[in-house]
Amino acid sequence: MQERRGIKHLRVHGKGGKIRFVPVHPHSSQRISEYLERSEHAAKSDNALFRPVKNPSGTLEKALTGHGIYKDVVGKYARSLGLDPSAVCVHGLRATAATNALDHEADIAKVQEWLGHASISTTRLYDRRKSKPEDSPTFKVNY
Repeated sequence: MQERRGIKHLRVHGKGGKIRFVPVHPHSSQRISEYLERSEHAAKSDNALFRPVKNPSGTLEKALTGHGIYKDVVGKYARSLGLDPSAVCVHGLRATAATNALDHEADIAKVQEWLGHASISTTRLYDRRKSKPEDSPTFKVNY
């Protein structure tokens, strides 16, 4: 984690080798800090934050893969809630977060940056606000 303008950020490696810095909610920041204090990989800032706890090949230093996150994290919590892990996917969680942010008046350009989308048209796929009649410009006109 890195502090920028008084707010903790995570360095995220995205598609195409792109790196972006994503602000971290204070509650999450506190949990991550506690995790780092207890872990052995907190000393080096260039290490992956999320790493496997077991690995048949023996190395635990590389970042969790998307498959590893799904299997080890999402699958575990889905099962603990009585859900079929195959019905819950990482992309679905990401889409839910984006839709929720937009529903709560987050700026679509900021959500685009948050998700690492190159084009805002991709982010618009998550924007369901246009389907709410009460959000129509009709109701923004003063008579």
